[in-house]
Amino acid sequence: MQSYDYANREGVHELSWDDVATLAARLAELLAPQQIETVVGLARAGLFPATAVAISLRKELYPARISRRFNDEVRYATPQWRVPISEDVEGRVVAIVDEIADTGETLRIATAEAYARGASRVVTATLVAHTWANPMPDHSAMVNDALVLFPWDRQVLIDGEWMPNPEIEAALEALQGGD
Repeated sequence: MQSYDYANREGVHELSWDDVATLAARLAELLAPQQIETVVGLARAGLFPATAVAISLRKELYPARISRRFNDEVRYATPQWRVPISEDVEGRVVAIVDEIADTGETLRIATAEAYARGASRVVTATLVAHTWANPMPDHSAMVNDALVLFPWDRQVLIDGEWMPNPEIEAALEALQGGD
């Protein structure tokens, strides 16, 4: 299975941990008027902003995992459920939070699942969204078509050594060598 099509990005936008905290605070501000009762964080990376939002809004956080990846390797053409959305969303206004909306497919599937589990209303929110996401999240702290580098993606531990993330290295190479 091929990785994401990074060559279509418009430049590179690096986020620091402070940037992520600021964007997550902005998401909490955007979600507060929505009268959110429960936050569902989409693991893995969506748990960073979801945790910050849930703490800021003083709401329960339920993790769920839907991904094209297994052990950080893209294996599926469409997102697959690994950990379902909790039944505790029944009758509640739910915010589904992820780090980025790329195609929008993960948010679409997660929204449908939350409704299937009985959520009364679902609001989607991401730190970052690309303009081509379909559907776009209801709220996003940043819209940016660059290759967004999150602080947790820069390095990975391989055989006991911190190394540049191979997928990010390949994405940067695709951006530079796309001609």
